[in-house]
Amino acid sequence: MKKITMIAAVVAAMIMTSCGSKTPKAQLADDVDTLCYACGVTQSNGFEEYAFSERGLNLDSAYIDEFIKGLVDGANLSGSEKQNAYYAGVGVGQQLANSVRKGLKYEVFGNDSTKEMNMNDFIAGFVDAVKKNPTAFTKEEAEKIFRQKMADVKAKAMEEKYGEYKKQNEAFIAKAAKEEGVKELGEGVYYKVLTEGTGAIPTENARVKVNYEGKTIDGNIFDSTYKEGREPIELNVNGVIKGWTMALTKMPVGSKWLLYIPQEAAYGAIDQGPIKPFSTLIFTVELLDIVTEN
Repeated sequence: MKKITMIAAVVAAMIMTSCGSKTPKAQLADDVDTLCYACGVTQSNGFEEYAFSERGLNLDSAYIDEFIKGLVDGANLSGSEKQNAYYAGVGVGQQLANSVRKGLKYEVFGNDSTKEMNMNDFIAGFVDAVKKNPTAFTKEEAEKIFRQKMADVKAKAMEEKYGEYKKQNEAFIAKAAKEEGVKELGEGVYYKVLTEGTGAIPTENARVKVNYEGKTIDGNIFDSTYKEGREPIELNVNGVIKGWTMALTKMPVGSKWLLYIPQEAAYGAIDQGPIKPFSTLIFTVELLDIVTEN
């Protein structure tokens, strides 16, 4: 992330959610609070280089409190070194207000207007890190926690919206697993051999040529190389969804399989356009050749 983006994030948060120059304190009452705080801590990376170097804002580090105050208050002062630090915070804030609330909210909740981020904790995390106060976790821990909590919160939000659809997909694959000739690959992935191949079996590091068709449980085809004008494609075995990798590393060349891949081995809670969150995917996969084998 560019330094100016990092500054934009904290400015927007302070301008929109703070009252006066009082620095907010972390609450960490739930996953969203923890996500916001961790994001604030991580976004402090590069702050000192930007704020206190000649190539950046060239502030006097003795006046970090005034910079923070300026961000929060949105005032417009200049003159002394102390006032310049305050003014710098205000100037950046006036240019970049709103970016973090809108950007982070969209990343987590999409267009759901009923959801909101806790920017109070974002600010608390950022300020604690910048002022070198004791933080709830280190920057290294914050990076990991931010990624994990981001995934957890997004998944929870998607499940609230697509809970019934998730149940339908789970029921579909449970039924498919009992069909005649269907076998389990592991981790809830099932397959049925349509054509038994006799060639070599690719490893995870192989590049292969395949024909395929993918559809969702309602029968809608979202992609196919069998469409007119399409050709077989080459792909890396370790560069596709988990369910595909599991299948390709068991398929002899010349095989054609029907795959039932649960959301845990596909796209999970991620919205992929024609593929809704928690979708079970049904693929016909034909392994034509191993292009390279590393």
